[in-house]
Amino acid sequence: MIELVDVSKFYQTRRGSKPVLEGINLKVTPGERLGILGRNGAGKSTLIRLIGGVESFQRGQINRTMTVSWPLAFAGGFHYALTGLDNLRFICRIYNVDIARATGFVSEFSELGLYLDEPIRHYSAGMRARLAFAISMAIEFDCFLIDEVVAVGDPRFHVRCNYELFEKRSDRAKIIVSHDVNFIRAHCSRAVVLLDGKLYHFDEIDDAYRFYDQTLQ
Repeated sequence: MIELVDVSKFYQTRRGSKPVLEGINLKVTPGERLGILGRNGAGKSTLIRLIGGVESFQRGQINRTMTVSWPLAFAGGFHYALTGLDNLRFICRIYNVDIARATGFVSEFSELGLYLDEPIRHYSAGMRARLAFAISMAIEFDCFLIDEVVAVGDPRFHVRCNYELFEKRSDRAKIIVSHDVNFIRAHCSRAVVLLDGKLYHFDEIDDAYRFYDQTLQ
């Protein structure tokens, strides 16, 4: 389970402290698929990063009894002076994953070829995203965090990404940020709306979208 209890996040600006998330309460159980809706700049990506432990918060508590991925295609944790393979080996040691098995999977899935032996600083943004997604699939998390971008590359690669994430791992919990109504309906069992730092909960996705549409008017 993932549980957020009265979590608040503030950013320091030139004009003082700006609240982004205020008293957020959220619970996600094993196998549950949650959609997060909100305007641009509402704090959706910040919330995802807090859940994944990528970013810190000032108040509240986050309890995790499930393993949680970093946001898919997030490459911020890479060491750019190291090669793709060196980064993979380092991550495998952190998560106690068999390096040989993970290397074979990432090499085949990412299709980066000889670039796996090149420093990350030589990668394009798309190549870094492909590597990050492949490593995410090489480590078996209980919950996957998906922030807008589910797949990268050409349409054929999109199909492979969706198969790995939504078919092979259909039993895993997923927390999804997306503006695509059909995507949320297809992959989520319920949804929440983030508005003015507060989180509004809905059991029915259509109710969440009606509320979300009202916030855009």
